[in-house]
Amino acid sequence: MTTLAQSTCTCSATQIHSPQGRWVNLPVAPRANNRIRFASTKESMQAMIPEQALAWLDELLNKGDKIDGVNIAGPGDPLADLGSALDTLRLVREKYPAMALGITTLGLGGEQAVERLVKAGVSHVTLLVDGVDLEVVQRLYAWIRPGIKTVPLFTAAGMLLDEQLKATTGFLQAGCDVQVRTTIYPGYNDEHVEEIARTMAALGVKSMSVVPFDPATEGEEMLAPPSHELMTRVRDQVAKYLTVVAVPEKIQTDRTADGSGENCCSVASTLPKPSADRPNVAVVSSNGMEVDLHLGHAITALIYGPREDGLVCLLGTRDLPEPGAGASRWEILAETLKDCFVLLAASAGESPRKILGSHGISVLITEDNIEGTVEVLYGGGKKGKKCRK
Repeated sequence: MTTLAQSTCTCSATQIHSPQGRWVNLPVAPRANNRIRFASTKESMQAMIPEQALAWLDELLNKGDKIDGVNIAGPGDPLADLGSALDTLRLVREKYPAMALGITTLGLGGEQAVERLVKAGVSHVTLLVDGVDLEVVQRLYAWIRPGIKTVPLFTAAGMLLDEQLKATTGFLQAGCDVQVRTTIYPGYNDEHVEEIARTMAALGVKSMSVVPFDPATEGEEMLAPPSHELMTRVRDQVAKYLTVVAVPEKIQTDRTADGSGENCCSVASTLPKPSADRPNVAVVSSNGMEVDLHLGHAITALIYGPREDGLVCLLGTRDLPEPGAGASRWEILAETLKDCFVLLAASAGESPRKILGSHGISVLITEDNIEGTVEVLYGGGKKGKKCRK
């Protein structure tokens, strides 16, 4: 059974302060194409659908947040399923034509994707390069999947090195601002960072960030994080060749569950949050105890939310539109649940997720206990009380 915490990344976007201004990461990449050996073995979080990501961006802007750019990053790699990234870029560009656009990627398939991404408006690219030597890459990765099928690591590592160099050249020639990001794994690539910087500088890259490995609690192998002294040393080495770019602390520890790259969510922002306009949670369940219904089969929803005294309780039930009305059913459902910020279901199709997401309602897929899941959504019982009825 998949738990909510493991499977969801339908979350508020991460805001990044960069030399180009404030950027927001939108996690719409559903497929991973690699996993670092030391990354968590937990199931990767669920990606947002493009419409849902746009709704989150709208919410941030409507609150008055100043946002200079949007970056497609996590929970998988944008180039592993290019369609989701392109759809999101299209939606953002149509609504916010002046918004700068970027992606964070390992670079597999980058050379082939350059033209389409640039046409979609991408002007900033962050390449995740942890090694430029075959032996170093083989030691770092548990697996690399250049296409749909997994290939032997030796072969895949060689393909990765080749494609990263081609992607770097391709994006630079297309006029993109390319920055390299290297995660430091003590004893594995810390003595190799200067070579990475030298190689990237020779290709024409101007800047690079180095971030410390953040240990996973459930990885295949355990590894201690780098010391402050080690990080200072490698930054000094990089500075011989490239401008060293500081990465905010919040982003430094954001690796996906599969180690494929940058995660959209910090621990504090992994889940959608209630708001004044949308304080409630909708749940579809057959027994009132577990989230166990497919959304398409549900005809009623349990509504949880805060009472007047602030305690979160079951407020009542609400009839849902009858099945069989096609896409109009989900439009009606969005209106029915207009006071809800999230809907919990055991499964849901792409159409309802897309339509509800466009109306600001996150659809989270889980099969957990209702009370515990709702408690997590409201902050894990911070007030130390539970509502019993």
